Amino acid sequence: MHPGEPHDAGVSGRLNWLRAGVLGANDGIVSTAGLVVGVAGATTSTGPILTAGIAGLVAGAVSMALGEYVSVSSQRDTERALLDKERGELADFPDEELEELAALYEAKGLSSRTAWLVARELTEKDAFAAHADVELHLDPDELTDPWQAAGASAVAFTTGSLLPLAAILLPPAGARVPVAFLVVIAALAATGYLSARLGGARPARAVTRLVTGGALAMAVTFGIGALVGTAVT
Repeated sequence: MHPGEPHDAGVSGRLNWLRAGVLGANDGIVSTAGLVVGVAGATTSTGPILTAGIAGLVAGAVSMALGEYVSVSSQRDTERALLDKERGELADFPDEELEELAALYEAKGLSSRTAWLVARELTEKDAFAAHADVELHLDPDELTDPWQAAGASAVAFTTGSLLPLAAILLPPAGARVPVAFLVVIAALAATGYLSARLGGARPARAVTRLVTGGALAMAVTFGIGALVGTAVT
């Protein structure tokens, strides 16, 4: 084992959170960019673009936070129910649970003798923790907090949304859409590369997917905005 190589579960958990943050920021970039570029296709007035961008940012952040809260709460409720059931089984059927734990270790490749030895020692130390880990693949002390997940999603989405919003508002009216397009494409390439590296995937494929999808979204919304703007005027 290399001394600098991360092997603990905490590192894996932090990487999962970081990946989720990158993906949340990417959602903010794409959705807000599509919205403000679409409005910019209909009008060069700053007011409607700013209003649409802020509305999209707030609505998206709230939606992301609420969806994450509901999802993580459901997952946490399920995990707690499984842990409570395991506690009850350990209290009511300790011998059967010991046999089950030994069988699980044997299924992982340990010899029968070693599996029983490990099962007995872990049961004497903390039977509940041993079963939660091997049988349920859960850490009772590390269940995901739905409020933390909701807040992280809202922050990530808001952070991503601010970039296209600034890119469309800061340049002169005639350069807004080209500047926003280039900034968003660069941001999508960066988030695609980072998410791929964190997930151990090939960056080129992830970058291509994100850049292509983001460019298509902006092109479609700009075209619709231009058609609607022309029809209204």
